[in-house]
Amino acid sequence: MGECCSVGNGKASAAESRCPGCGQVGKPVALLTLKSLLKPEALERLDPQAAYAFCATPHCPVVYFGGQGGPFDTDDVKVAVYQKDPGADVPVCYCFGWTRRRIQDELARTGKSTAAAAIAAHVKAGRCGCEVNNPQGACCLGNVQAFVRGMRA
Repeated sequence: MGECCSVGNGKASAAESRCPGCGQVGKPVALLTLKSLLKPEALERLDPQAAYAFCATPHCPVVYFGGQGGPFDTDDVKVAVYQKDPGADVPVCYCFGWTRRRIQDELARTGKSTAAAAIAAHVKAGRCGCEVNNPQGACCLGNVQAFVRGMRA
C-alpha cells in the first residue's frame, strides 16, 4: 500500500493516552493531520511540540487531544468526522469521495461495492493523502470495509 497507509504517523507518544471526553485510549496522529484539518482559530491553540491522539468514540465530541491547547472537538475541525457524524454525505474515504450515501447507492444498484478495491488501487498508485485529508490521519480502508460489511448484514 502507499506510504500514508502503511507507516507510522509522525510525532506520536508511545505512551497510552486517554481522551479527556470519554476516557477511551486514543490513536496517535501526526501533527500534519491537525495542521491540515483544524480551523484557523483552533490551529492558533495547537502545541507543535506535543504529541496528539485521535478519539474515535462516536458519542464523544473530542476529536484530538494532547498538548496544552487541546482538546479539539468536532467544532474545531474543517470537515465532518466519519466516526462522529452519522450523516449520509459524510466521507468514509476522504481522499476519493466515498461517502456513506455513495456506497449505499452502489450497493442498492449493483448488489456490491467497488469502494475498497477502487481505493486500494489508488493507494497502490501512490495517490492517497490520508495524513492530510482524513481526520483519523490514517488509511480509511478499514472504515470502508467495516461500513460495507455493516450494510450487508
